[in-house]
Amino acid sequence: MLKLSLDDPQKLSQIGRGLSSEIRIEILKLLGKKNMNVGEIAQNLNIAVSTTAFNINILDEVGLITTQFESGTRGTKKICSKNYDDVSISLCQNYKSDKDYGVYKVEMPLGYFSDCLIYPTCGIAGEEKMITIEDEPGDFFVPERMNAELIWFRNGYIEYKFSRGDLNSNRTLVDNIQFSMEICSEAPNYNNEWPSDITLWVNDVEVTTWNSPGDFGGVRGKLNPDWWYEYASQYGILKTWDITNVGTFEDGRRVSDVKVTDVHLDNNSFIKLKVGIKDNATNKGGVNLFGKKFGNHNQSIIMKIRYSLL
Repeated sequence: MLKLSLDDPQKLSQIGRGLSSEIRIEILKLLGKKNMNVGEIAQNLNIAVSTTAFNINILDEVGLITTQFESGTRGTKKICSKNYDDVSISLCQNYKSDKDYGVYKVEMPLGYFSDCLIYPTCGIAGEEKMITIEDEPGDFFVPERMNAELIWFRNGYIEYKFSRGDLNSNRTLVDNIQFSMEICSEAPNYNNEWPSDITLWVNDVEVTTWNSPGDFGGVRGKLNPDWWYEYASQYGILKTWDITNVGTFEDGRRVSDVKVTDVHLDNNSFIKLKVGIKDNATNKGGVNLFGKKFGNHNQSIIMKIRYSLL
């Protein structure tokens, strides 16, 4: 999520420029479904390619989208992808940012999971090669899993334990705990329209369920290694969940009543995050988790905690 406020008028006006055109808004709607090239966008909106390219350049300049060139059978194509699912604007001055709090941040490598219960289709890939045999859940505990950069499973869960770090002091009051990751559904090969109900638990408390729209492919992930298969999953969606004093927010949108006090941070020597598919999920469409060397976003699973000193 992109956070803006009156304290950064230059960035605010840039984003305002990007959103000040109905054509550019329609382009963002299209890119919310999948990555597209300039010609595809022009065809979908029934506008000239030159008009499309002009508006794409503006969206790229202000940082709302990213563009990259890819070689195709008929020459090079400019592929466009959306950078944010949500933009939050505070119209109050003195907006509190991370600098107003203590911040504890940990980036957890994908392979450092503490527990899992996995059902096929499933697998683990590293930067240089496959780490597991495909569809062999027992291989998820091989030592080489520590090098994982892509993990997928159709059903079950995966669990990570984070250190409490700075929170071990009794003089801290947690205001917000945030988790972010690049994630999507898991279909055979890939399927851009393959819904999956993916649930997050923190310290065994069910926080929220996100309906992933698909398992994305057809356009190569920006960070994928050369050896990775063209017919397989390519990228996910960068999702952010904030558990606050007033509820839980997904990319800035309130999605549940679970508060930071409900996840019992003070009662545990670590912070446990579980991601998976519930037994009674309507859409059991699996999970893909992307690390720093796969997908479109150079990160693994990030936990960030904002706290105040008492």
